[in-house]
Amino acid sequence: MEQTLYTRLGGQPGIKALVDDIIEAHMTNPTLGPRFLPYRERPEDLDAAKAHLCDFLGAGSGGPEAYTGRDMVAAHRGMNISATEYMAALDDIMATLAGHEIDDQTCKDVLMISFTLKSEIIGQ
Repeated sequence: MEQTLYTRLGGQPGIKALVDDIIEAHMTNPTLGPRFLPYRERPEDLDAAKAHLCDFLGAGSGGPEAYTGRDMVAAHRGMNISATEYMAALDDIMATLAGHEIDDQTCKDVLMISFTLKSEIIGQ
């Protein structure tokens, strides 16, 4: 039986570790840092953002989590995210997956899913 994406990402603990490292990568990324660094001064907002992302990834990858946050368009509305920022975020995600030794097929699956969300994120 084939494992779900959720299982291949390490379940809840694996996804939490990935989210922590992805957000940290975004904070240190010169392209994304200006959007993410302010969260360091608002730890409660950072924790909420991480929890939403964990639930989003968990639910979207076949896990038991329930995502109750906004849809992608609503979550990114007014941010005017550029294609450059989107690609920088994807680069951080892929580098984080590699750093966690996630297998190639799982990385490709995450990349494919990410690209399906592109139009819901860029330019909103």
